[in-house]
Amino acid sequence: MKFLDEAKVYIFSGAGGAGAVSFRREKFIEFGGPDGGDGGRGGDVWVEAVNGLNTLIDFRFQQHFKASIGMHGMGRNRTGSNGESVTLKVPVGTQIFEEDNETLIIDMVTEGQRFRLATGGNGGFGNTHFKSSTNQAPNWANPGLPGEEKTVWLRLKLIADAGLVGLPNAGKSTFLASVTRARPKIANYPFTTLHPNLGVATVDEREFILADIPGLIEGAHEGVGIGDRFLGHVERTRVLLHLVSAQEEDVAKAYKTVSYELEAYDGGLEDKPEIVALSQIDVLDEDELKKKAKALQKACGKKPLLISAITGKGMTEVLRALRDVIVENRSDADNVLSDRPKKMRHKLEDTIEEIEEDEE
Repeated sequence: MKFLDEAKVYIFSGAGGAGAVSFRREKFIEFGGPDGGDGGRGGDVWVEAVNGLNTLIDFRFQQHFKASIGMHGMGRNRTGSNGESVTLKVPVGTQIFEEDNETLIIDMVTEGQRFRLATGGNGGFGNTHFKSSTNQAPNWANPGLPGEEKTVWLRLKLIADAGLVGLPNAGKSTFLASVTRARPKIANYPFTTLHPNLGVATVDEREFILADIPGLIEGAHEGVGIGDRFLGHVERTRVLLHLVSAQEEDVAKAYKTVSYELEAYDGGLEDKPEIVALSQIDVLDEDELKKKAKALQKACGKKPLLISAITGKGMTEVLRALRDVIVENRSDADNVLSDRPKKMRHKLEDTIEEIEEDEE
């Protein structure tokens, strides 16, 4: 199973069945009259947000979804059966767009949410409907109405509490692997992360979801590098953890580069609460560490946290800082991950592990 966050699908709702032209013909009944039944209604096309999905990979193998047509009416006033509807099952956080990929139809943000994308056609009237005092034997009926046909785009924005941002090789994947059961690819070259990763972090018996996205570089909003296509996955987060590698020659420039890309993305990311951390501090001596921490503080306007995922230094403090912001911004109506059964939490991370194993 691979990660896929955008898919184009074609949907067709069912046409309504035609009404029947029929007349009652029974022995010893001279004037039977019309008894044609109505056609059945065509099936609808629905979309439903379900738990346990974290990718749109299913829509890579099936792009066409067609509901059944309604059955035609029959004699003896028998109405045709309705056509069967079809349901597109998508992960929570999926947005549905029109064919132009810009007009939003619906945002599926809660589990169990359903929305009708295409309505089936109504069935036609049988000739019984057209009987009158002046026309007691109508010999016509209505055809069923056609269904709807349209193309829609599915775009997934993962649901997470906190998002990790930074330049490539800032230590985001290492951070995620050290505080969760997720196993993202880690290497000492840029863009080892090619798709978002999710993990569940725990601190002081409180749990929250972390999302790691591919690194940003200067010009990402113009498509440089991997671009900013994955920034949508941190739009729904409550807080951003901005990691700046201590190996950077100019930590202030590194911070400003990512901050500019977040602002240029124009998705409200620049307004989110941000925690800044200087990562990979185990590679610096004491004097160099103080120098870079001071430069980073001047650039971001706040004292950065100093962390090392290898030695574990500062990791608990940064998790607590993230937790405090999440709890502060989380309403009682929101789903709290710690309230879900353990097997559901493990299923989330097991799914991510399956993605990684498949790609290896």
